[in-house]
This record gives sequence, structure tokens and C-alpha cells, in this order.
Amino acid sequence: MAACALDLFERHGYDTTTTAQIAAAAGVSEMTLFRHFPTKDHLVAHDPYDPSIADAVAAQPSSLAPLARTTAGIRSAWAALPDVETMDVRRRVRIAAYTPSLTAAMYASTHATENAIAAALIDGGAERAQAHIAAAATLAALTASLLDWAQTDGGALGDAVMRALDVLDGTT
Repeated sequence: MAACALDLFERHGYDTTTTAQIAAAAGVSEMTLFRHFPTKDHLVAHDPYDPSIADAVAAQPSSLAPLARTTAGIRSAWAALPDVETMDVRRRVRIAAYTPSLTAAMYASTHATENAIAAALIDGGAERAQAHIAAAATLAALTASLLDWAQTDGGALGDAVMRALDVLDGTT
């Protein structure tokens, strides 16, 4: 369903593509589409990795500074993920980047991830402000790196993720 939606969004634009068209292209009913994706925005903006990211951050030693704990957690979460469909991610990022009506959904998704990371840090003893700053800085770096990566047709998604984390860790 998501792949059909991405095809339609690329051909006709996100705003002009209806959920009825997506369901028809996927060979399912709209009700089935909405069972899997509660909103049209979820086809592009939803991040299914939030829980694993927050869990991986929480699993890092609380002796680490919040930013180091966050980057280490994301590295750990990334290593544990199954192979990610690089082209689908690239397509989703491109569609989101060039669709103003998706800005609110992308912000909400990023904010939810930030809150999940910050909560994991706070639960591990970090000060609230430091936790939110570390989470926000990490997500800003990841977003910038992913947007840059999506502008090309080459390069591995993992390299873009690691590049952002390396900058935050001061290793590049």
C-alpha cells in the first residue's frame, strides 16, 4: 500500500492524490488502507522506529552525557534494524521535503521522536533541558543529513545516518 501511495504521490503530487486512488491502486478498500495507515500523512511521515530508538537510548550507560548517550543509542538502534528499503526512504524524504502540506505531519513525527528520546534520557537521570537539547540536536542533524542524502540517487542511507552522528560526536 505504501509503495502504491509513493508511486501516485510522485506521479500526481501528494495533495492531489486521494486515499481512494491509493486504495484502488493497492487493490484494497479504503477501510483496509486506514487500518494500516490512520491518515494519509502516515504513508509518508510516520516513523515506525521511534520505540526502538528510545529503547536503545535508554539502554546506553547513564554515565554518558545526554548527547553521547543519544548518538550511541541511535547507532545501536540502527545496527539492530532489519534492512531498510533505501529507495522507499529516499522517496518518502523527497516527497515530504517538497510538499508544504506535509510540514505539520513531519514536525509532529519529529517532535514525537524527540519526546521519546528525551523521556528515555530523563528516565536515566538526565536533566530535562539537557535531554531535550540532546534529542533536538540529534534529530536536527539527522534531518539535515537525510535531506542532503535524498537529493542524490546514490549513497547508502546508513552512511547518511552515521555522518550526522559522527558530526555530533565530533569525529568528523
